[in-house]
Amino acid sequence: MKKQQRLVMRTVILLVLLAAVGYTIYANFFTEKQAVAVGTTAPDFVLTDLKGREHRLSDYRGKGVFLNFWGTWCKPCEREMPYMNELYPVYQKQGVEILAVNVGEPKLSVEKFAERFGLQFPIVIDRQDQVLNAYNVGPLPTTFLIDKNGEVKKIITGTMTKADIQRHLESIKP
Repeated sequence: MKKQQRLVMRTVILLVLLAAVGYTIYANFFTEKQAVAVGTTAPDFVLTDLKGREHRLSDYRGKGVFLNFWGTWCKPCEREMPYMNELYPVYQKQGVEILAVNVGEPKLSVEKFAERFGLQFPIVIDRQDQVLNAYNVGPLPTTFLIDKNGEVKKIITGTMTKADIQRHLESIKP
């Protein structure tokens, strides 16, 4: 009797495991993922900045958006932030917004980083990585250049020089 109960229990566990593996394979290989690509409309989102203000991507329609995903621990991110900060006031006047999306770090860490570099552009925190996942961001930094119509014009992975950033900001001026 005990052997029969164990056999039934093991069979049930095995079936549950097989169902889980089957679902994982199905979800990863057979469901269509909407990837953000050049030429597609950038997915809308709402995130809160360090001052408690909400930023909705669609509110920036009519402007170019330099959407930068970064982390405080990321050395390449750290290298490009001062360049972004230096160019921000110039391009903001020309209709280009820089929006820096931190990838789910504690607010205190992000605030200390922003203070250390005197960052002036909006910094929002993606607490549950929802925007990171929606944009299918891999390595950091990753930047999406979005035009005035909300269309992704270019995706840049890796660190940029000041000249790179300036050229990209120029390319999305309305």
